[in-house]
Amino acid sequence: MENQGAGALRQRQVLLLFVLLGMSQAGSEPGRFSVAEEMQSGSFVGNLAKDLGLQVGELFSREAQARVVSDDNRKHLHLDMLTGNLLLNERPDREELCGSTEPCVLHFQVLLQNPLQFVRAELQIKDINDHSPTFLDKEILLKIAESSTIGTTFLMESAQDLDIGTNSLQNYTISPNSHFHVEIQDGGDGKIYPELVLVRALDHEEEAELRLTLVALDGGSPPRSGTSLVVIEVLDINDNAPEFPQKFYEVQVLEDTPIGSWIITISAKDLDAGYYGKISYIFFHASEDIRKTFELNPTSGEVHLRSSLDFEIIQSYTINIQATDGGGLSEKCTLLIKVTDINDNAPEVTISSITNRIPENVPQTLIAVFSVRDQDAGDNGRMVCSIQDDLPFILKPTFKNFFTLLTEKALDREMRAEYNITITVTDLGTPRLKTQHNITVLVSDVNDNAPAFTQTSYTLFVRENNSPALHIGSVSATDADAGANAQVTYSLLPPQDPQLPLASLVSINADNGQLFALRALDYEALQALEFRVGATDRGSPALSSQALVRVLVLDANDNSPFVLYPLQNGSAPCTELVPRAAEPGYLVSKVVAVDGDSGQNAWLSYQLLKATEPGLFGVWAHNGEVRTARLLSERDAAKHRLVVQVRDNGEPPLSASVTLHVLLVDGFSQPYLPLPEAASEPAQADPLTVYLVVALASVSSLFLFSVLAFIAVRLCRRGRAASVGGYPVPEGHFPGHLVDVNGSGTLSQSYQYEVCLMGGTGTNEFKFLKPIMPSLPVHDTGRNVEENENFRNSFAFNIQ
Repeated sequence: MENQGAGALRQRQVLLLFVLLGMSQAGSEPGRFSVAEEMQSGSFVGNLAKDLGLQVGELFSREAQARVVSDDNRKHLHLDMLTGNLLLNERPDREELCGSTEPCVLHFQVLLQNPLQFVRAELQIKDINDHSPTFLDKEILLKIAESSTIGTTFLMESAQDLDIGTNSLQNYTISPNSHFHVEIQDGGDGKIYPELVLVRALDHEEEAELRLTLVALDGGSPPRSGTSLVVIEVLDINDNAPEFPQKFYEVQVLEDTPIGSWIITISAKDLDAGYYGKISYIFFHASEDIRKTFELNPTSGEVHLRSSLDFEIIQSYTINIQATDGGGLSEKCTLLIKVTDINDNAPEVTISSITNRIPENVPQTLIAVFSVRDQDAGDNGRMVCSIQDDLPFILKPTFKNFFTLLTEKALDREMRAEYNITITVTDLGTPRLKTQHNITVLVSDVNDNAPAFTQTSYTLFVRENNSPALHIGSVSATDADAGANAQVTYSLLPPQDPQLPLASLVSINADNGQLFALRALDYEALQALEFRVGATDRGSPALSSQALVRVLVLDANDNSPFVLYPLQNGSAPCTELVPRAAEPGYLVSKVVAVDGDSGQNAWLSYQLLKATEPGLFGVWAHNGEVRTARLLSERDAAKHRLVVQVRDNGEPPLSASVTLHVLLVDGFSQPYLPLPEAASEPAQADPLTVYLVVALASVSSLFLFSVLAFIAVRLCRRGRAASVGGYPVPEGHFPGHLVDVNGSGTLSQSYQYEVCLMGGTGTNEFKFLKPIMPSLPVHDTGRNVEENENFRNSFAFNIQ
């Protein structure tokens, strides 16, 4: 520090000395020298001796005291004492020495001694173009809004050039572009400044950044230049609204799309940058349904399903989507979401009118009116309506989706009283869905069916001697109708013969058709009874039908056999004459008997109970013929008494007996039986034979008259009682609640007798042959009964 202070003091003393010297030599003219900068050290500047008017020797003599002192105390020059030339001591740099001062003059003094003389001189450093213009910043950043108007200028940092004058910075240029050119502005201080002038509007969206080269040129020859990169950032303004690629979007979505599914992405573009280019999406003027159904991502524009879709409720959604950038500009587009139908709805059947009960026998009756619908669309909503093929009903379409269900023909309740109709509606979707609706139709009854008897005719059997009010059988009728129309009431119809007291013979239960015999019947008086019963329903009008009832009285063994011959009337007994010469098997007599019963009750058998001489006579069991069992002899008694029993085949069997008197005579047969070879002579009447013939003729006449009278009466009544098989009914007193049925005679069989008068023995005798007794089968029809009756009541005699 002390050395520095001493040096500074010494320097101030030297300067003071120079000042004093200068003051003493103030009148001397300074020398002027010039030199170009950057000349090599030792370069000639000028001849100081010549300029001072000194001789070379003189300057040398004062050499020791001659020296050059510059104002800046730097040794820029030195003096050659031998030549007097002033030479550069170092390479001068004008820009270093003078900077931007023009002219660049260095003042120096030359100190000469002996005598002391100060010579002031100056050295002008001439500038050369040794410096190129330079920019302090290699890159100039300009931020220019794209909204800048044409002609707007933008100042830029100027270049620096250490040279001066013409070598200094003279001009600016910029690389070719369509937006800017450079104008040079004079700063008033000798400096020029570049300005960018906008000649064409900027567009950030078109070109967000421009890179230009700014060139600074000096005036040297050749000129030097310096460059700087000018980076122009085109500042975006919100001059572009978001733009959608298309104004209308359409998408189809199945109605069964799961919730949360992606539907579509709506994306808009904004040519602005930064905040102005950030786009947000919202539903614009969207209904509540849209907001509940769809969700819009405000950043990405993705549309997602928020709730289930239903084509049947909403078929499409028209959604306005607004895209807004950061500067508030917006744009809208329309999104049409069409819900695609799937076959998720079965057809629906709506019954408008229905009749569950219809009357029978009415054609084309309206059963139901109904409509069908399917909320699906297309084939999913097309329907086919049908019913079962095996039912007498038809479907007729009316208008739109309405159908009527009608009867195809008149229904018959008796064939079918209830129908279950299934209406099937099937759509044509995939898979096919169907709906079925069941209708039960009841057919109400109309009284269109008369009661029908189970049989057209009934044959009932009752054994005679029945107890009064006996249930003898039932008739049954059914009515295919229902309800009151099917309730049957039974009744006895009036007989065709008004004289037949039917009501006193039988009665019928009106509710169940049971028939009762009101009094005891006698087969021998009434074998059969025919009448009609009626069955009437309770419909309106009432319908009825009839059936024929045949009551056949079954025989009981209540009649003992009755012997017709020989008569047992208490008079003189009939004596049969038998010649002693009779051969074994000789017909003595024939017991003729009848039985009022029928069938096996009337089958008669004969048996010899007693005989005066057993073994002499025999009776044939089936025909009652009494014949000799062996040859007669003289030892046999003349008179014989035979007791013959006639027995029927009933259960229990009944019998009757008859007594025959047989007289054995000698020569009875021979006198009256002419020999074959003897000449025929008039036979003399035997008194016994005459008696017999007269007696037989009388009995036969009486019997024939009775038969003829009986036939006449029957023929008179047959016309009246033919339909009911009635017979004369004997009068009698019956209880009031009973009815007499019928009556008949005592004989139930008709007999045909063959009566032969035998000759050839000289005597005449009767021979009673086997009666012909047709039997009545128990189960004969009415026609057979009538024929048998006619047969029984006819008798014929053949006399041989």
